[in-house]
This record gives sequence, structure tokens and C-alpha cells, in this order.
Amino acid sequence: MSSSLTKIWIEGAIAASLAMVLSFVPVKFGPGFSVSLGMIALVLFALRRGLGPGLVAGLSWGLLHFLLGKVTILSIPQALIEYVFAYLAAGLAGVYSSKIKTALQNDKAKQLYFYLVQAVLLGTLARYIFHFIAGFVFWGQYAIAGLSPVAYSLLINGTNAILTGIVTIIAMILLMKKSPALFLPRD
Repeated sequence: MSSSLTKIWIEGAIAASLAMVLSFVPVKFGPGFSVSLGMIALVLFALRRGLGPGLVAGLSWGLLHFLLGKVTILSIPQALIEYVFAYLAAGLAGVYSSKIKTALQNDKAKQLYFYLVQAVLLGTLARYIFHFIAGFVFWGQYAIAGLSPVAYSLLINGTNAILTGIVTIIAMILLMKKSPALFLPRD
């Protein structure tokens, strides 16, 4: 394995670990509503290193939940959807890695921030689609009286996705303005 590839995987392990640590920071708004600060670390890594490494880091973040006992398991399919597929999907933000790097290197600010927002939205939406599915399939029995399982899951997971997306977009914009070199690895 080349030293460049080794660096990428070490960075990915650090990003997944940082995402997990940030997950322990309580940012809750009432019952069931929260911001997932770990998305900041994962999206930054995915944009820095690309789709493949972003997916692997997302998967690693999801698996760390099992290792650290930060899981609620109702069934194997539910655990796979919520902790494997959802976190893996968050790495899809890496699809925009090359576009962001090109816009940054060519000093195209409008394109840069447009792609940055799209990357965060893609990673966040992809992750929370899985949480939404698990929400109505597996957690629907806990829905608030008067709400269908689908409406309940959309309310909880949709709100969490919006809050997480907004915070992650703000963080990415601030990081880009203050330290654009973070998005351009030097191998």
C-alpha cells in the first residue's frame, strides 16, 4: 500500500472517530429532535478525499456506534438500516469533492459555495432517508397519538435532517472561509 493511500485511510479513521466524538456532544431540542455534529467531520473528510474514502469513513462511523454501545437495536434489519446504511450514505457528500476542489483552485466562489451546499444536502438527505425508513417501519409504534408512523418519522427525522444540514452547511462555509486548505490535501 502506498504512503498516500495509507494517509487517506488514517485520515478516514480520524474523521470517523471525530464524528463519533462529536456525536456525544448533546445538541437536543425537545424529545427526539437533535443535531448530529458528527456530520461536520464526515462531510469535511468526504469533500477532502472523495466519494470512496467518504463512504468508508461513513461506514466506519456507523460501526463505531456498535463498538461504543451507542445503539438501540430492535432487529438486525433495523440496525443495518440505521447504523450501517445511513452512515455509509452520509459519505455520498464526497461526490462533490472534485467540483469543490476545482472551484477552489480556480477562485470561483459562487460555484464553490453552491457545490458545498449541495454536498452537505446530499450527504444529509441520503443519511436521513434511511433514518426515515427505519422510523416508520420499526419505530412507528411509538408515534405520537394522532400521527401515522410515516408522518411521525417524517416529523422527527425530517426536522433532525434540516437542523443537521443547516449546522453542517454553516460549519462548512466557515471552514472554507477560514481554512480552505483543509479541503485540498497535500499528498
